Amino acid sequence: GAKILSLGEGEGRNAVYLAGLGFDVTAVDASAVGLAKALRLAHERGVSLTTITADLNDYPIAPAAWDGIINFFCHMPAPERAPLHQRVIAGLKPGGAYILEVFSPQQPQFGSGGPAARDLLMDEEDARRELTGLDLRIVRELIRHRDDDDPSTPLVAVTQVLGIRS
Repeated sequence: GAKILSLGEGEGRNAVYLAGLGFDVTAVDASAVGLAKALRLAHERGVSLTTITADLNDYPIAPAAWDGIINFFCHMPAPERAPLHQRVIAGLKPGGAYILEVFSPQQPQFGSGGPAARDLLMDEEDARRELTGLDLRIVRELIRHRDDDDPSTPLVAVTQVLGIRS
């Protein structure tokens, strides 16, 4: 029943997976079409999901309201991402977790998708600078297969973060 906020959720795979584990998930995305697909997927899987169509630049994250906030491959320019991260930190309950995975600046050399503009990519230094106020348990850049369970999928360069609000 823990409350999870999924930012830039898209078509709902992550949100529906978490709802299937028993979490109370709210998915936010700018695309109403993507969120409609998320609701269909939730219905197919027999889980409940709340969706909100909103631009993340304008979305007010309620203070100390969330047990967890996730952000997977929602790439924003640094001048927009940094203020979002401040709202994320404020939005977590004490002990709440922020889990982030985005493409790192090495990603364009792999040609396996994602943005090419450096401003949309995030490295460890960016994460440490933008996420002060969290106990950063994991901050790392790594190369992995797009699907960790399938070595035939292309390689991707990512930055992963797990931060806990004290």
